[in-house]
Amino acid sequence: MSFKVIDPGAMVLIQDGGRKGFQHLGVTTGGPMDEHAFDWANWLLGNTRGAAALEITYGLVVLEAQADVTIALTGADLGATLNGKPLLPWRACQVSAGDRLSFATPVSGLRAYIAMPGGIKAEPRLGSVATVVREKVGGLDGSGQSLKKGDTLQSTSPHPNALRHMPDWAVPDYGAPLLLGVIPGYQFECFSTVQRMKFFSSDYMVTSNIDRMGYRLKGEAVISEQSGIISEGIALGAIQIPQDGQPIVLMRDRQTIGGYPKIGCVFSLDLAKLSQRKPGDSVAFTLMDVADAENRRVLYDHQFRV
Repeated sequence: MSFKVIDPGAMVLIQDGGRKGFQHLGVTTGGPMDEHAFDWANWLLGNTRGAAALEITYGLVVLEAQADVTIALTGADLGATLNGKPLLPWRACQVSAGDRLSFATPVSGLRAYIAMPGGIKAEPRLGSVATVVREKVGGLDGSGQSLKKGDTLQSTSPHPNALRHMPDWAVPDYGAPLLLGVIPGYQFECFSTVQRMKFFSSDYMVTSNIDRMGYRLKGEAVISEQSGIISEGIALGAIQIPQDGQPIVLMRDRQTIGGYPKIGCVFSLDLAKLSQRKPGDSVAFTLMDVADAENRRVLYDHQFRV
């Protein structure tokens, strides 16, 4: 079961659950920007959670099926078509040999995911096939390259373990107002009460300076009483506040250490929603209790237990 890449578009990456256990060596985790869409894509086919799938950013991709295969498409609506006929996300579908799966540009959201039965075959590096281009690790051959014209994708299983239907409640609305839950960080107390109020009461715009490493936002400047700190480990979702006071939310391919003060950390499931926002979109922040975050995470993970 395979696809041939006819046009790789803006960026197509192979991602699995991420490369864990190597941040102390300076190797970041990688993994899917939108964990929610990625997990449900694998769930639709009965795959093991974390099985390798495609992450398509922005679109303009063309894939040609080399054999009959069942796929699951989730995440952003990138104007996908199958042989010219519209193909909506959040469902599994059958693709026949010779069919062409094409993507235009974003209608809603920014990143789409394609799962194949069992996952996508790739050469693991440090226990993962997650592609981190900056670190030259992961992907088809382990060299960290995004997919290119002529590459062939093969599934690890001839048939899906299960064919499921998405529950309506699990399909997100990428156009809805986005309120990001924030767990206070190590330097939270370095921001005065006034500065915290500004941060949590303001709307911030997603700038054009966004990628898998981080999202730069623009809005009410927030000033820390500390201009810098001794470099320390960076958690997924950390919100750095540089000297200009404009927040930077660190994403899947973040650096492993940094020296900017951090007002807090965006809850991981909210971070997935942020990854679907485009330049010009508006987001806001709200203070979140650790217990609330743990409860949401437990409930989410429970959905994918075998």
